[in-house]
Amino acid sequence: MNRKLRPILSVLLMLHALILFSQEKKEITAKRITTAPKIDGILDDQVWKDIPASGDFRMWQPGNEGTIPENLRTEVKMAYDNKAVYFAAYLYDDQPDKILKQFSQRDNVFAQADFFNISINTYNDGINETRFFITSAGTIGDARADQFNEDFSYNVVFSAKISYDEKGWYAEFRIPYNALRFPEVAVQDWSINFFRRLQNRNETHSWNFVDNEVGQRTQYNGLVRGVENINPPLRLTFFPFVQGLATNFDGETETDFSAGLDVKYGLSDSFTLDATLIPDFGQAAFDEVRLNLGPFEQTFGENRQFFTEGTELFNKGNIFFSRRVGNGPTGFVSDDELMENEIAEEAPSKVNLLNAIKISGRTKGNLGIGFFNAVTEKTEVRITDTITGNQRSKVVEPLANYNIFVLDQQFNNNSSLSLINTNVTRNGSDFRDANVTGLVWNLANKANSYRLTGRSIVSQVNLPGDNIAGFRSELDFDRIKGKWRYGFGHDLANTTFDINDLGVNFRNNFNSFRVSTSYQIFEPTKVFNNYRINLFARHRRLYKPSVQTSNSIGVDWFFVTRERFAFGGFTIYDSDTDDYFEPRVDGRFVTFSENLGVNLWVSSDYRKKFAYDVRVFHRNWFEDDQQTYSMNLSPRYRFSDKLLVVWATDYSIRKRNFGYIDNNDTDVFLGQRDITTIENSLSASYNFDPYKAINLRFRNFWSTADYSENVFYVLNNDGSRTQADYDISQNDPNTNFNIWNLDLSFSWRFAPGSEATLLYRNQIFNQDELSMINYTDSLDNLFGQPIQHTLSLRVVYFLDINNLKGSFKG
Repeated sequence: MNRKLRPILSVLLMLHALILFSQEKKEITAKRITTAPKIDGILDDQVWKDIPASGDFRMWQPGNEGTIPENLRTEVKMAYDNKAVYFAAYLYDDQPDKILKQFSQRDNVFAQADFFNISINTYNDGINETRFFITSAGTIGDARADQFNEDFSYNVVFSAKISYDEKGWYAEFRIPYNALRFPEVAVQDWSINFFRRLQNRNETHSWNFVDNEVGQRTQYNGLVRGVENINPPLRLTFFPFVQGLATNFDGETETDFSAGLDVKYGLSDSFTLDATLIPDFGQAAFDEVRLNLGPFEQTFGENRQFFTEGTELFNKGNIFFSRRVGNGPTGFVSDDELMENEIAEEAPSKVNLLNAIKISGRTKGNLGIGFFNAVTEKTEVRITDTITGNQRSKVVEPLANYNIFVLDQQFNNNSSLSLINTNVTRNGSDFRDANVTGLVWNLANKANSYRLTGRSIVSQVNLPGDNIAGFRSELDFDRIKGKWRYGFGHDLANTTFDINDLGVNFRNNFNSFRVSTSYQIFEPTKVFNNYRINLFARHRRLYKPSVQTSNSIGVDWFFVTRERFAFGGFTIYDSDTDDYFEPRVDGRFVTFSENLGVNLWVSSDYRKKFAYDVRVFHRNWFEDDQQTYSMNLSPRYRFSDKLLVVWATDYSIRKRNFGYIDNNDTDVFLGQRDITTIENSLSASYNFDPYKAINLRFRNFWSTADYSENVFYVLNNDGSRTQADYDISQNDPNTNFNIWNLDLSFSWRFAPGSEATLLYRNQIFNQDELSMINYTDSLDNLFGQPIQHTLSLRVVYFLDINNLKGSFKG
């Protein structure tokens, strides 16, 4: 190519990218009103008659091509006063009887129903949005979103209703200012987009055009004009709760009554303080406990609302794992500490949370600031002399303080740079303290064609008499535009990296590389609405010593037909793998031979009353005589718009698997086992309307590790193994693990932000060495164990200080 033409060509390509991404943005003008509309879904208020409509929606999914027929047009209107913003949506459909209208409860807006969504960005930064939904059955939902995540655990109090007539359906919203955060300026610079989902047609329309091939949907909002000189009321709301609980276990009944309070206070229009005082999480969903034979701890998802709602700032860098707060104690009573004839009671599984607060918001310069603090109480274990009856206690977890501070600077409508620090301070010199600092970056060019992401983290653990520092880095570069995409990355952690006081990391000491390339369509073909094929390769090493541990190469694929039948899978090849964690001894490793795994799945059309998901997996080791097979079957049936039942069965068997069972001063022992697992679960929901529902959640997990062939090994220094004798009478590794959980609840959202929940729960658990019995016999043994029955009633009430002021004036 002529060198003189290269600069010209570069400029033309850059201009093309800028023009492609800089599509003309629509504008909607919000009208200031003095009389608020009645939020009933019937758009006959004078307010709406006086405001011109904005429409001309465009295709967004399954592709940008195609026009929207006149009989399916959508129009929106916007108004505001000093208390709230208001929206009216006209969702025309000349066949309203064919609109899907499955009932669901709050935030379950992806049921088989149409929905209308308002996505508001009060900082017009191209990144952060608050999204408000209502379905064609009247279910409301809200979420916080950025370029990559949509968090439905975020809950604020707003009102929305729908109505129908022969022309279609209509939606009406009232979003109070205490549900939004915005800069304190005279003229607001907001952006917005509206989305309409037509479930029966498998289409989603957007008000402002969203190009599927470039950037993220948050960068395509239109503009809001006319919102100015608002004087919002004091943002102070209370969520007091009371809970009564009765528990029966093994013939003994205990009762308990508790009360607490959650508070939201607007420190300014941009910053909010959330506090929970004397919290009780007794109605949080049960953890899905499994048999764990591996070297790493078993972790569970967060089910406590305070730790899931509005935590997007604190999750920067992935160094905050909220289940650490109130987790089990860090200390214990060892056998060496017990005197003759003394026994210690079992340490509690959790530490009580005394209180927690979080402050978060964003300045008009797009600087996000977050502060989190929680305090847990001192926890002791009682030690009893069985002869004299004398008792003493040992502290296994002192009074502890958990703290997070975050700064997140966003810029260019697509990039951010964040600094986050977490700190755990435990009272007393006998317990560990910890401090972790991370720098996180997400940088994209203006054309949104390339992105550089990564993080750099330093950990500091202070033990009695010792301080240990650690380090981790992560760097990824990806092309994020067009049908063909590619990327590469590097992950590194030294041997002392440890964030497990307020974060979670299962392993350290690694030095890994990855490359990938993918092809994806963005416009439907004659057969497919969408498909994507991705090829990847990974090279893994230890950081110290710098030795290879494994290589992997694989491909995954995903296809969706026009009839909403989806299928996909992956296949991955792993080379010989040196596992330095399975032996549980520093410097030792187990070598697993090269293997090939294949996963296939299909998912049918959920719009039909009967639908199903099926997944099968097989892994074969080339030199080790072991195999893994698994299958998941999950049928679902929608009996009516009110009742949905979903069943899931998982079955897996790992034949002639081998792993750690024991070690002494010189040897590591491995055992060959057959691991069989069956998991059954049922979820059923009967929705009387969008406010009241009966829900059933059931799960039974059974797993056995069977060493009955008596094949045991001693681990050699080169990672191989030599068959050896092992006396199981001292440590029998055979395991039969069975757990049963059932939750049956009635929930009633009797007012905005207020809810009552009546919950019945039972649970049973059994673990023994009977690894050779079958599933039925294991269930018989399970039901021979005492059952824990729990009945609880929890009532949460929403109070807005402004409504209380009005009551006092009256």
